Amino acid sequence: MSVIVTDAGFGPDKAADWHDLAPDTPPKEMARIVQEAGAIRITFPNFADGRGFTLAASLRRAGFTGRLRAAGYVLADQYAMARRAGFDEVEISDALAARQPEAQWLARANWAVHDYRARLRRRA
Repeated sequence: MSVIVTDAGFGPDKAADWHDLAPDTPPKEMARIVQEAGAIRITFPNFADGRGFTLAASLRRAGFTGRLRAAGYVLADQYAMARRAGFDEVEISDALAARQPEAQWLARANWAVHDYRARLRRRA
């Protein structure tokens, strides 16, 4: 089983016809994927592999407007980065949810306010 994390915390998995991508998906496939997929799930093989964040940002810049999910080894500390990269939600294992409960994810759910650019704008 898995747990879905959104800005509202842990929630149910809403069915979708997912197009799964590995973090090493070649950029030349982006145009086709953006046109064909309504929902994309990018896998994170381990928490230190940041290629999925780059891939998500590239998809958004290419015009993808559908659901974008990070799946696998994403930590609560990486949630704000995932949202800023363009992910709508994160899918984690039950084991990770037990080690990093909902409160840890919710502490990072107001990701737009805690962005360093927002802090700089407030100071100006």
